[in-house]
Amino acid sequence: MKTNIYKPLGLLLAGAVVLGSTFTSCKSKKEVTDVKNETLIEVYCSGPEYRSDKNNFRANATGESTDMEIARKKASSNCKAALAAQIETTIKGVTDNYVNSREFNNVEEVEERFEALNREVVNQQLNNVRTICEKLTQTKTGTYKCYMAIEMGVDAMEEALNNKLSKDQRLKVDYDYEKYKETFDKEMEKLEQGGGY
Repeated sequence: MKTNIYKPLGLLLAGAVVLGSTFTSCKSKKEVTDVKNETLIEVYCSGPEYRSDKNNFRANATGESTDMEIARKKASSNCKAALAAQIETTIKGVTDNYVNSREFNNVEEVEERFEALNREVVNQQLNNVRTICEKLTQTKTGTYKCYMAIEMGVDAMEEALNNKLSKDQRLKVDYDYEKYKETFDKEMEKLEQGGGY
């Protein structure tokens, strides 16, 4: 009977492979364990569908209180503040680009006038927001937490701005709606490409 001398060598090699994969899998398990020490937190009324785009300004926020209604009011107030800040930043970009593209006699005065009118419009339009998500939870300590997301249509904001700007006596002569709209639309495209707020 002929013995195969390669058989013990094959067994030894197979054992080394199994032992090597055992060490590798232990190392992998340790890395997985480290990741599992983190807890994924779900924030209600948040995510891509609640971000601003070229058609809607959106904002989300929370409010917490021992009183359910106060939690809701805080969430609403925080949402409106976030939305106003976002709109003002966007409109500031529109105004800067629009004024710089036109030839106004006193650029500083025109910018100030635009910004004052824009603030008025934003404050008025904040009454026309729509709640698109609202979730109310109760914490372990017994407080209420309200998650909320709101939106405002870009068209309504643009129309309100146009009405205000075109009727202003100091800006009336130099105001070009088409140029302003073009500048506004470009800023909204940038907002959407940036993923919104």
